[in-house]
Amino acid sequence: MKSVPLGRRVSAVAAILAPVAVLVLLVAVLLRRPLVLAASAVCFSLGIGAAAYAVTRAGLRRTLALVVTVLALVAWVLLLLDAVGRLWVLAAVVGLTLAGGVATRHALGRDIKSLKNTPTPGEPVGPAARPVLLMNPKSGGGKVERFHLVEEARHRGIEPIVLQPGDDLLQLAEQAAAGGADVLGMAGGDGSQALVATVAARHNLGFVCVPAGTRNHLAMDLGLDRENVAEALDAFGDAVERRIDLGVVGERVFVNNATVGLYAKIVQSPAYRAHKVGTALELLPSMLGPNAVPFDLRFTGPDGAEHASAHLILVSNDRYELGSGEGFGSRRRIDAGNLGIVACTFRSSGEIARLLESEAAGRSWRPPGWVEWAGTSFSLRSSLPVEIGIDGEALVLDPPIEFRTLPGALRVRIPLGAPGYSPAAAAPTKGWATLTALLRTAAGQPVAIDAS
Repeated sequence: MKSVPLGRRVSAVAAILAPVAVLVLLVAVLLRRPLVLAASAVCFSLGIGAAAYAVTRAGLRRTLALVVTVLALVAWVLLLLDAVGRLWVLAAVVGLTLAGGVATRHALGRDIKSLKNTPTPGEPVGPAARPVLLMNPKSGGGKVERFHLVEEARHRGIEPIVLQPGDDLLQLAEQAAAGGADVLGMAGGDGSQALVATVAARHNLGFVCVPAGTRNHLAMDLGLDRENVAEALDAFGDAVERRIDLGVVGERVFVNNATVGLYAKIVQSPAYRAHKVGTALELLPSMLGPNAVPFDLRFTGPDGAEHASAHLILVSNDRYELGSGEGFGSRRRIDAGNLGIVACTFRSSGEIARLLESEAAGRSWRPPGWVEWAGTSFSLRSSLPVEIGIDGEALVLDPPIEFRTLPGALRVRIPLGAPGYSPAAAAPTKGWATLTALLRTAAGQPVAIDAS
Protein backbone atom coordinates (compact mmCIF):
# COMPACT_ATOMS: atom_id res chain seq x y z
CA MET A 1 0.00 0.00 0.00
CA LYS A 2 1.33 3.43 -0.97
CA SER A 3 2.20 5.54 2.08
CA VAL A 4 0.89 9.06 2.62
CA PRO A 5 3.46 11.86 2.05
CA LEU A 6 4.73 13.59 5.19
CA GLY A 7 3.20 16.94 4.16
CA ARG A 8 -0.30 15.45 4.09
CA ARG A 9 0.21 13.72 7.42
CA VAL A 10 1.23 17.04 8.98
CA SER A 11 -1.84 18.67 7.38
CA ALA A 12 -4.03 15.95 8.89
CA VAL A 13 -2.69 16.69 12.37
CA ALA A 14 -3.24 20.42 11.81
CA ALA A 15 -6.80 19.77 10.58
CA ILE A 16 -7.55 17.77 13.75
CA LEU A 17 -6.08 20.38 16.10
CA ALA A 18 -7.66 23.46 14.43
CA PRO A 19 -11.28 22.86 15.60
CA VAL A 20 -9.98 22.01 19.09
CA ALA A 21 -8.26 25.39 19.23
CA VAL A 22 -11.42 27.11 17.96
CA LEU A 23 -13.48 25.36 20.64
CA VAL A 24 -11.10 26.48 23.38
CA LEU A 25 -11.29 30.11 22.19
CA LEU A 26 -15.11 30.01 21.97
CA VAL A 27 -15.43 28.53 25.47
CA ALA A 28 -13.15 31.28 26.78
CA VAL A 29 -15.36 33.89 25.10
CA LEU A 30 -18.56 32.36 26.50
CA LEU A 31 -17.17 32.34 30.00
CA ARG A 32 -16.20 36.03 29.75
CA ARG A 33 -19.29 37.66 28.20
CA PRO A 34 -22.09 35.08 27.66
CA LEU A 35 -24.97 37.61 27.72
CA VAL A 36 -23.34 39.92 25.21
CA LEU A 37 -22.62 36.98 22.91
CA ALA A 38 -26.26 35.86 23.20
CA ALA A 39 -27.42 39.38 22.34
CA SER A 40 -25.22 39.37 19.23
CA ALA A 41 -26.87 36.11 18.11
CA VAL A 42 -30.31 37.71 18.55
CA CYS A 43 -29.23 40.70 16.45
CA PHE A 44 -27.99 38.38 13.71
CA SER A 45 -31.31 36.51 13.63
CA LEU A 46 -33.20 39.82 13.60
CA GLY A 47 -31.09 41.07 10.68
CA ILE A 48 -31.67 37.94 8.62
CA GLY A 49 -35.40 38.00 9.42
CA ALA A 50 -35.71 41.67 8.43
CA ALA A 51 -33.84 41.01 5.17
CA ALA A 52 -36.20 38.15 4.31
CA TYR A 53 -39.18 40.37 5.11
CA ALA A 54 -37.76 43.15 2.91
CA VAL A 55 -37.52 40.97 -0.21
CA THR A 56 -41.18 40.00 0.13
CA ARG A 57 -42.47 43.55 0.55
CA ALA A 58 -42.42 46.79 -1.45
CA GLY A 59 -42.51 50.52 -0.78
CA LEU A 60 -42.18 51.94 2.73
CA ARG A 61 -42.29 48.55 4.45
CA ARG A 62 -39.32 47.35 2.40
CA THR A 63 -37.38 50.53 3.21
CA LEU A 64 -38.05 50.21 6.94
CA ALA A 65 -37.13 46.51 6.88
CA LEU A 66 -33.85 47.29 5.12
CA VAL A 67 -33.04 49.93 7.75
CA VAL A 68 -33.69 47.36 10.49
CA THR A 69 -31.51 44.86 8.62
CA VAL A 70 -28.56 47.24 8.49
CA LEU A 71 -28.92 48.35 12.12
CA ALA A 72 -29.29 44.78 13.40
CA LEU A 73 -26.27 43.49 11.49
CA VAL A 74 -24.12 46.44 12.60
CA ALA A 75 -25.20 45.77 16.20
CA TRP A 76 -24.34 42.09 15.69
CA VAL A 77 -20.79 42.95 14.62
CA LEU A 78 -20.28 45.45 17.45
CA LEU A 79 -21.65 43.09 20.11
CA LEU A 80 -19.60 40.22 18.74
CA LEU A 81 -16.44 42.32 18.96
CA ASP A 82 -17.38 43.37 22.49
CA ALA A 83 -18.03 39.76 23.52
CA VAL A 84 -14.74 38.60 22.08
CA GLY A 85 -12.97 41.46 23.77
CA ARG A 86 -10.20 41.85 21.26
CA LEU A 87 -10.17 41.81 17.51
CA TRP A 88 -7.28 39.36 17.34
CA VAL A 89 -9.36 36.68 19.08
CA LEU A 90 -12.10 36.96 16.44
CA ALA A 91 -9.47 36.96 13.69
CA ALA A 92 -7.91 33.87 15.27
CA VAL A 93 -11.24 32.01 15.27
CA VAL A 94 -11.86 32.86 11.61
CA GLY A 95 -8.27 32.10 10.64
CA LEU A 96 -8.20 28.76 12.44
CA THR A 97 -11.51 27.75 10.85
CA LEU A 98 -10.26 28.57 7.36
CA ALA A 99 -6.89 26.95 8.00
CA GLY A 100 -8.61 23.81 9.25
CA GLY A 101 -10.63 23.58 6.05
CA VAL A 102 -7.58 24.08 3.84
CA ALA A 103 -5.57 21.55 5.87
CA THR A 104 -8.39 19.00 5.64
CA ARG A 105 -8.57 19.28 1.84
CA HIS A 106 -4.81 18.98 1.48
CA ALA A 107 -4.53 16.09 3.92
CA LEU A 108 -7.21 14.07 2.13
CA GLY A 109 -5.97 15.04 -1.35
CA ARG A 110 -9.06 17.12 -2.16
CA ASP A 111 -7.31 20.38 -3.12
CA ILE A 112 -7.09 21.26 -6.83
CA LYS A 113 -3.35 20.63 -7.10
CA SER A 114 -3.61 17.17 -5.52
CA LEU A 115 -6.62 16.20 -7.63
CA LYS A 116 -4.85 17.24 -10.83
CA ASN A 117 -1.85 15.09 -9.88
CA THR A 118 -3.95 11.95 -9.41
CA PRO A 119 -5.38 9.79 -12.24
CA THR A 120 -8.56 11.27 -13.71
CA PRO A 121 -11.43 8.78 -13.31
CA GLY A 122 -12.81 7.33 -16.56
CA GLU A 123 -11.99 4.92 -19.39
CA PRO A 124 -8.86 5.83 -21.42
CA VAL A 125 -9.53 6.84 -25.04
CA GLY A 126 -7.25 7.92 -27.88
CA PRO A 127 -7.23 11.20 -29.81
CA ALA A 128 -10.27 12.20 -31.85
CA ALA A 129 -9.94 11.45 -35.58
CA ARG A 130 -12.17 14.32 -36.74
CA PRO A 131 -12.62 16.81 -33.88
CA VAL A 132 -14.96 19.80 -34.22
CA LEU A 133 -15.38 22.61 -31.70
CA LEU A 134 -18.37 24.94 -31.87
CA MET A 135 -17.98 28.30 -30.13
CA ASN A 136 -20.28 31.06 -28.95
CA PRO A 137 -18.15 34.24 -29.02
CA LYS A 138 -20.60 36.12 -26.74
CA SER A 139 -20.61 33.61 -23.89
CA GLY A 140 -18.90 34.48 -20.63
CA GLY A 141 -18.30 38.05 -21.67
CA GLY A 142 -16.20 37.04 -24.69
CA LYS A 143 -14.12 34.14 -23.32
CA VAL A 144 -13.66 32.65 -26.79
CA GLU A 145 -11.63 35.68 -27.84
CA ARG A 146 -10.03 36.29 -24.43
CA PHE A 147 -8.59 32.78 -24.27
CA HIS A 148 -7.76 32.66 -28.02
CA LEU A 149 -9.80 29.47 -28.43
CA VAL A 150 -9.89 29.63 -32.25
CA GLU A 151 -6.09 29.70 -32.43
CA GLU A 152 -5.76 27.09 -29.64
CA ALA A 153 -8.15 24.78 -31.48
CA ARG A 154 -6.33 25.07 -34.81
CA HIS A 155 -3.00 24.47 -33.06
CA ARG A 156 -4.39 21.15 -31.79
CA GLY A 157 -5.85 20.14 -35.17
CA ILE A 158 -9.43 20.84 -34.09
CA GLU A 159 -11.84 22.38 -36.61
CA PRO A 160 -13.29 25.59 -35.09
CA ILE A 161 -16.82 26.72 -35.94
CA VAL A 162 -17.67 30.16 -34.53
CA LEU A 163 -21.35 30.92 -34.10
CA GLN A 164 -22.42 33.98 -36.12
CA PRO A 165 -25.52 36.18 -35.58
CA GLY A 166 -28.56 34.33 -36.91
CA ASP A 167 -26.88 30.89 -36.88
CA ASP A 168 -28.77 27.88 -35.51
CA LEU A 169 -26.41 26.08 -33.12
CA LEU A 170 -28.36 22.83 -33.26
CA GLN A 171 -28.22 22.87 -37.07
CA LEU A 172 -24.47 23.60 -37.08
CA ALA A 173 -23.86 20.66 -34.76
CA GLU A 174 -25.94 18.38 -36.96
CA GLN A 175 -23.97 19.51 -40.01
CA ALA A 176 -20.69 18.77 -38.23
CA ALA A 177 -21.95 15.28 -37.33
CA ALA A 178 -23.09 14.67 -40.91
CA GLY A 179 -19.66 15.84 -42.12
CA GLY A 180 -17.91 13.03 -40.28
CA ALA A 181 -17.02 14.51 -36.89
CA ASP A 182 -16.36 11.80 -34.31
CA VAL A 183 -16.06 14.22 -31.35
CA LEU A 184 -18.11 17.40 -30.91
CA GLY A 185 -17.14 20.11 -28.46
CA MET A 186 -18.88 23.27 -27.29
CA ALA A 187 -17.25 26.42 -25.95
CA GLY A 188 -20.09 28.35 -24.35
CA GLY A 189 -22.65 28.43 -21.59
CA ASP A 190 -24.66 25.52 -20.24
CA GLY A 191 -27.63 26.16 -22.54
CA SER A 192 -25.32 25.83 -25.55
CA GLN A 193 -23.66 22.76 -24.00
CA ALA A 194 -27.07 21.09 -23.80
CA LEU A 195 -27.84 21.73 -27.48
CA VAL A 196 -24.56 20.26 -28.75
CA ALA A 197 -24.83 17.40 -26.24
CA THR A 198 -28.23 16.60 -27.79
CA VAL A 199 -26.60 16.04 -31.19
CA ALA A 200 -23.62 14.14 -29.75
CA ALA A 201 -25.92 11.77 -27.85
CA ARG A 202 -28.20 11.31 -30.87
CA HIS A 203 -25.27 10.16 -33.03
CA ASN A 204 -23.29 8.46 -30.23
CA LEU A 205 -20.36 10.84 -30.66
CA GLY A 206 -17.83 11.89 -28.06
CA PHE A 207 -18.51 15.25 -26.41
CA VAL A 208 -16.11 17.85 -24.99
CA CYS A 209 -17.27 20.59 -22.61
CA VAL A 210 -15.19 23.78 -22.80
CA PRO A 211 -16.10 26.14 -19.90
CA ALA A 212 -16.43 29.38 -21.83
CA GLY A 213 -19.73 30.47 -20.28
CA THR A 214 -20.44 32.51 -17.17
CA ARG A 215 -21.09 29.90 -14.48
CA ASN A 216 -20.13 26.65 -16.23
CA HIS A 217 -22.04 24.35 -13.86
CA LEU A 218 -21.66 21.31 -16.12
CA ALA A 219 -17.89 21.81 -16.30
CA MET A 220 -17.77 22.11 -12.50
CA ASP A 221 -19.63 18.83 -11.99
CA LEU A 222 -17.49 17.07 -14.59
CA GLY A 223 -14.45 18.03 -12.53
CA LEU A 224 -12.90 20.44 -15.06
CA ASP A 225 -10.66 23.32 -14.08
CA ARG A 226 -12.96 26.23 -14.97
CA GLU A 227 -10.16 28.77 -14.58
CA ASN A 228 -8.07 27.11 -17.30
CA VAL A 229 -10.44 27.25 -20.28
CA ALA A 230 -7.92 26.26 -22.97
CA GLU A 231 -6.90 23.16 -20.99
CA ALA A 232 -10.33 21.66 -21.70
CA LEU A 233 -9.32 21.34 -25.37
CA ASP A 234 -6.88 18.60 -24.33
CA ALA A 235 -9.91 16.30 -24.11
CA PHE A 236 -9.81 16.03 -27.91
CA GLY A 237 -6.44 14.25 -27.53
CA ASP A 238 -5.62 11.34 -25.24
CA ALA A 239 -8.27 11.55 -22.55
CA VAL A 240 -10.68 9.58 -20.40
CA GLU A 241 -14.31 9.03 -21.27
CA ARG A 242 -17.38 8.70 -19.06
CA ARG A 243 -21.01 8.10 -19.86
CA ILE A 244 -23.27 10.60 -18.10
CA ASP A 245 -27.02 11.09 -17.96
CA LEU A 246 -29.08 13.72 -19.71
CA GLY A 247 -32.38 15.19 -18.58
CA VAL A 248 -35.28 15.82 -20.94
CA VAL A 249 -38.24 18.18 -20.51
CA GLY A 250 -40.72 17.75 -23.34
CA GLU A 251 -38.32 17.27 -26.25
CA ARG A 252 -35.63 19.60 -24.88
CA VAL A 253 -32.44 18.18 -23.36
CA PHE A 254 -30.89 19.74 -20.26
CA VAL A 255 -27.49 18.96 -18.75
CA ASN A 256 -28.02 20.71 -15.40
CA ASN A 257 -31.57 21.57 -14.41
CA ALA A 258 -34.96 22.97 -15.27
CA THR A 259 -36.66 25.35 -12.84
CA VAL A 260 -40.27 26.46 -12.48
CA GLY A 261 -41.74 29.13 -10.21
CA LEU A 262 -39.77 32.00 -8.68
CA TYR A 263 -36.52 31.73 -10.64
CA ALA A 264 -38.24 30.93 -13.92
CA LYS A 265 -40.53 33.94 -13.51
CA ILE A 266 -37.57 36.23 -12.82
CA VAL A 267 -35.45 35.08 -15.80
CA GLN A 268 -38.43 35.68 -18.12
CA SER A 269 -38.11 39.43 -17.48
CA PRO A 270 -36.40 41.33 -20.35
CA ALA A 271 -34.44 43.31 -17.73
CA TYR A 272 -32.99 40.23 -16.00
CA ARG A 273 -29.80 39.86 -18.06
CA ALA A 274 -28.69 43.43 -17.44
CA HIS A 275 -30.03 43.89 -13.88
CA LYS A 276 -30.31 40.50 -12.15
CA VAL A 277 -30.54 41.63 -8.52
CA GLY A 278 -32.74 44.65 -9.25
CA THR A 279 -35.15 42.56 -11.31
CA ALA A 280 -35.41 39.93 -8.56
CA LEU A 281 -36.07 42.54 -5.86
CA GLU A 282 -38.76 44.13 -8.02
CA LEU A 283 -40.62 40.88 -8.71
CA LEU A 284 -40.28 38.96 -5.43
CA PRO A 285 -42.93 40.90 -3.45
CA SER A 286 -45.61 40.00 -6.02
CA MET A 287 -44.65 36.32 -5.76
CA LEU A 288 -43.90 35.94 -2.03
CA GLY A 289 -45.75 38.83 -0.37
CA PRO A 290 -49.02 38.55 1.60
CA ASN A 291 -51.11 39.35 -1.49
CA ALA A 292 -49.27 36.98 -3.81
CA VAL A 293 -51.33 34.62 -5.96
CA PRO A 294 -50.05 31.03 -5.64
CA PHE A 295 -48.42 29.51 -8.70
CA ASP A 296 -50.70 27.09 -10.56
CA LEU A 297 -48.24 24.19 -10.44
CA ARG A 298 -49.76 20.81 -9.68
CA PHE A 299 -47.80 17.60 -9.18
CA THR A 300 -47.77 14.30 -7.32
CA GLY A 301 -45.22 13.95 -4.51
CA PRO A 302 -43.08 10.89 -3.75
CA ASP A 303 -45.67 9.58 -1.27
CA GLY A 304 -48.54 9.87 -3.76
CA ALA A 305 -49.88 13.09 -2.21
CA GLU A 306 -51.26 15.69 -4.62
CA HIS A 307 -49.79 19.20 -4.43
CA ALA A 308 -51.71 22.19 -5.80
CA SER A 309 -48.89 24.74 -5.86
CA ALA A 310 -45.23 25.49 -5.12
CA HIS A 311 -43.08 28.60 -5.07
CA LEU A 312 -40.15 26.76 -6.59
CA ILE A 313 -39.71 23.47 -8.42
CA LEU A 314 -36.22 22.30 -9.40
CA VAL A 315 -35.79 19.24 -11.61
CA SER A 316 -32.12 18.39 -12.07
CA ASN A 317 -30.12 15.94 -14.13
CA ASP A 318 -29.19 13.82 -11.08
CA ARG A 319 -29.36 15.18 -7.57
CA TYR A 320 -27.70 18.33 -6.28
CA GLU A 321 -26.01 18.55 -2.90
CA LEU A 322 -28.33 21.01 -1.14
CA GLY A 323 -27.13 20.60 2.42
CA SER A 324 -24.80 23.09 4.10
CA GLY A 325 -21.04 23.10 3.73
CA GLU A 326 -18.67 22.28 0.91
CA GLY A 327 -20.08 20.92 -2.32
CA PHE A 328 -23.34 22.88 -2.01
CA GLY A 329 -24.98 23.36 -5.42
CA SER A 330 -23.01 20.67 -7.22
CA ARG A 331 -23.68 17.00 -7.98
CA ARG A 332 -21.69 14.11 -6.53
CA ARG A 333 -22.30 12.20 -9.74
CA ILE A 334 -24.09 12.61 -13.09
CA ASP A 335 -24.46 8.94 -13.90
CA ALA A 336 -26.93 7.71 -11.28
CA GLY A 337 -29.79 7.47 -13.80
CA ASN A 338 -32.13 9.75 -11.84
CA LEU A 339 -33.73 13.15 -11.80
CA GLY A 340 -33.36 15.17 -8.63
CA ILE A 341 -36.71 16.78 -7.77
CA VAL A 342 -37.19 19.57 -5.22
CA ALA A 343 -40.46 21.43 -4.62
CA CYS A 344 -40.77 24.15 -2.00
CA THR A 345 -43.60 26.33 -0.70
CA PHE A 346 -42.96 29.15 1.79
CA ARG A 347 -45.77 30.13 4.15
CA SER A 348 -44.08 33.32 5.39
CA SER A 349 -40.94 35.42 5.16
CA GLY A 350 -40.01 33.91 8.52
CA GLU A 351 -39.52 30.53 6.89
CA ILE A 352 -37.26 32.11 4.29
CA ALA A 353 -35.24 33.75 7.06
CA ARG A 354 -34.93 30.53 9.04
CA LEU A 355 -33.79 28.64 5.93
CA LEU A 356 -31.09 31.25 5.23
CA GLU A 357 -30.02 31.33 8.87
CA SER A 358 -29.76 27.55 9.08
CA GLU A 359 -27.58 27.43 5.98
CA ALA A 360 -25.32 30.15 7.40
CA ALA A 361 -25.01 28.18 10.63
CA GLY A 362 -24.18 24.91 8.86
CA ARG A 363 -27.51 23.25 9.67
CA SER A 364 -29.91 21.65 7.19
CA TRP A 365 -33.33 22.84 8.35
CA ARG A 366 -36.08 22.63 5.72
CA PRO A 367 -39.49 24.36 5.80
CA PRO A 368 -42.61 22.16 6.12
CA GLY A 369 -43.41 22.86 2.47
CA TRP A 370 -40.13 21.34 1.25
CA VAL A 371 -40.32 18.03 -0.67
CA GLU A 372 -37.23 16.38 -2.15
CA TRP A 373 -36.77 13.04 -3.87
CA ALA A 374 -35.20 11.22 -6.84
CA GLY A 375 -37.02 9.52 -9.68
CA THR A 376 -36.74 8.63 -13.35
CA SER A 377 -39.67 10.86 -14.36
CA PHE A 378 -41.79 13.78 -13.15
CA SER A 379 -45.04 15.29 -14.43
CA LEU A 380 -46.12 18.90 -13.91
CA ARG A 381 -49.69 20.08 -14.53
CA SER A 382 -51.19 23.55 -14.83
CA SER A 383 -54.16 25.32 -16.39
CA LEU A 384 -51.85 27.89 -18.02
CA PRO A 385 -48.64 27.87 -20.09
CA VAL A 386 -45.71 27.41 -17.72
CA GLU A 387 -42.67 29.69 -17.59
CA ILE A 388 -39.56 27.55 -17.20
CA GLY A 389 -35.81 28.10 -17.05
CA ILE A 390 -33.85 25.31 -18.75
CA ASP A 391 -30.10 25.48 -18.10
CA GLY A 392 -30.53 29.23 -17.64
CA GLU A 393 -32.56 29.75 -20.83
CA ALA A 394 -36.07 31.18 -20.46
CA LEU A 395 -38.89 29.28 -22.21
CA VAL A 396 -42.66 28.89 -21.98
CA LEU A 397 -44.10 25.37 -22.33
CA ASP A 398 -47.67 24.11 -22.59
CA PRO A 399 -48.78 21.69 -19.86
CA PRO A 400 -48.70 18.92 -19.00
CA ILE A 401 -44.91 19.02 -18.87
CA GLU A 402 -43.10 15.70 -18.72
CA PHE A 403 -39.56 15.31 -17.36
CA ARG A 404 -37.50 12.16 -17.78
CA THR A 405 -33.93 10.97 -17.61
CA LEU A 406 -31.75 9.43 -20.34
CA PRO A 407 -29.28 7.28 -18.36
CA GLY A 408 -25.76 7.14 -19.78
CA ALA A 409 -26.82 8.89 -22.97
CA LEU A 410 -23.73 11.09 -23.43
CA ARG A 411 -20.09 10.09 -23.95
CA VAL A 412 -18.09 12.87 -22.27
CA ARG A 413 -14.33 13.17 -22.70
CA ILE A 414 -12.27 14.63 -19.82
CA PRO A 415 -8.65 15.89 -20.11
CA LEU A 416 -6.07 13.73 -18.34
CA GLY A 417 -4.90 16.72 -16.31
CA ALA A 418 -8.34 17.74 -15.03
CA PRO A 419 -9.18 17.51 -11.29
CA GLY A 420 -11.82 14.96 -12.26
CA TYR A 421 -14.24 15.35 -9.34
CA SER A 422 -17.09 17.77 -8.67
CA PRO A 423 -16.97 19.88 -5.47
CA ALA A 424 -19.60 17.59 -3.91
CA ALA A 425 -17.61 14.45 -4.74
CA ALA A 426 -14.29 15.91 -3.61
CA ALA A 427 -15.60 17.54 -0.42
CA PRO A 428 -14.56 15.73 2.76
CA THR A 429 -17.39 13.68 4.23
CA LYS A 430 -19.12 15.44 7.12
CA GLY A 431 -19.03 14.40 10.75
CA TRP A 432 -17.11 11.52 12.28
CA ALA A 433 -16.20 10.11 8.86
CA THR A 434 -13.93 13.11 8.27
CA LEU A 435 -12.24 12.70 11.65
CA THR A 436 -11.70 9.00 10.94
CA ALA A 437 -10.23 9.81 7.53
CA LEU A 438 -7.91 12.43 9.04
CA LEU A 439 -6.75 10.00 11.75
CA ARG A 440 -6.00 7.37 9.10
CA THR A 441 -4.10 9.94 7.03
CA ALA A 442 -2.09 11.08 10.07
CA ALA A 443 -1.18 7.43 10.64
CA GLY A 444 0.03 7.14 7.03
CA GLN A 445 -2.94 5.24 5.59
CA PRO A 446 -4.30 6.69 2.29
CA VAL A 447 -8.01 7.50 2.01
CA ALA A 448 -9.67 7.13 -1.42
CA ILE A 449 -12.33 9.48 -2.79
CA ASP A 450 -15.76 7.85 -2.92
CA ALA A 451 -17.78 9.50 -5.70
CA SER A 452 -20.54 6.89 -5.67
